[in-house]
Amino acid sequence: MYKLTFLFCLTAGLLSFWGSTRVNPTALPVLQKSKAKSLFNGKDLTGWHADVPRMDNNPEVKSPFLVRNGMLVSLGTPGGHLITDASYQNYRLEIEYRFAGKPGNCGALVHASTPRALYEMFPKSIEVQMMHQNAGDFWCIQEDIVVPDMEKRRGPKEKWGVNGDKLRRIPNLTDGSEKPLGEWNSMTIDCLGNAVKVWVNNDMVNHGYDATVSQGQIALQAEGAEVEFRKVMLTPITKLTN
Repeated sequence: MYKLTFLFCLTAGLLSFWGSTRVNPTALPVLQKSKAKSLFNGKDLTGWHADVPRMDNNPEVKSPFLVRNGMLVSLGTPGGHLITDASYQNYRLEIEYRFAGKPGNCGALVHASTPRALYEMFPKSIEVQMMHQNAGDFWCIQEDIVVPDMEKRRGPKEKWGVNGDKLRRIPNLTDGSEKPLGEWNSMTIDCLGNAVKVWVNNDMVNHGYDATVSQGQIALQAEGAEVEFRKVMLTPITKLTN
């Protein structure tokens, strides 16, 4: 009981701080007294597993996820996801990525759980889009999240949903934060309680709250374009400051 009470108070306090008017709501908060952990060791995919439907019954199909020159690479095809073995809650995820050739689609999924929950491909999760010129969009995949100006950004309320042909996309707040093609982009995702905040190259591009999920695995996509990752870092959120 004491442990549960402590965790509740800690999360409530952090959420209160996060929404405080005493700090710049768009600035990237500084984490204190938290030890960062790289989710990618630069050598192999230890700590991850691939879920690629086309590999199920055809041993000749190769995984689209590999390590090349010290970088984690998503080749883009065949489509699928690289998923952490572990689940996480209350953390900052820092990713540095670039499209290796032609621009295209990719994404980082947070709070992932049930595999292939949508279109027999996408795990139940909230996707933070990396698609060129759309970095920071939210896509609801059998989970949901709320943002300010919801109807203006997501469309008519009666068409909202988390599956099928429903309106699952919530566009980001500021296009134009991405670097030119070939250059490295940084994406920072803070997941705290039921809220998710996203920065691209230090610009806040999205902020959602009242999510239907607050913990889960992390996944990177293979969705048509080759993407290189040189950093995938996770830091527990225990204290924030500006």
